[in-house]
Amino acid sequence: MFGFGKNKVLKDDKFLYAPFDGNSFEMEKVSDPVFSKKILGDGFAMTPESSQILSPVTGKVVLIEGHAVGLRRADGLEILLHMGIDTVNLMGAPFILTIKLGDVVEGGQVLGRVDWNIIEQAGYEKTTLVIFTNGNDHLNSFDVNYGGAKAGARIGAASVK
Repeated sequence: MFGFGKNKVLKDDKFLYAPFDGNSFEMEKVSDPVFSKKILGDGFAMTPESSQILSPVTGKVVLIEGHAVGLRRADGLEILLHMGIDTVNLMGAPFILTIKLGDVVEGGQVLGRVDWNIIEQAGYEKTTLVIFTNGNDHLNSFDVNYGGAKAGARIGAASVK
């Protein structure tokens, strides 16, 4: 809002952070084949149980699309935080993001809020994805501790080639 984060130095941080309270699980178990077949890239999914949106990585904000936030880590790995399935159809309505393009954020930092009731009332799933969108070129490996997670907690790490 006041330009905070624009002058921060981007730290090299390999950790992955839970964007919500909830349960994390493998992409292959997501109901939408675009995600389960990893068409946009590999990553992990989460069933969120909280409304505050936290950054899954330390990085620079490179995309804001209401239902999705793109981040680029210091090592070049690009991550898409995609909140809900087919929520693009809601034109950003349930999402209030407090970040701007170019902001540098820490893993676990607040990015905004979401009203999951609006998503559920519209008949959409809350499943949230953390996708490595340039993984074919940059991702070496990643591991996630699947299961229950607390928002902002370290739940894994990703290394680049």
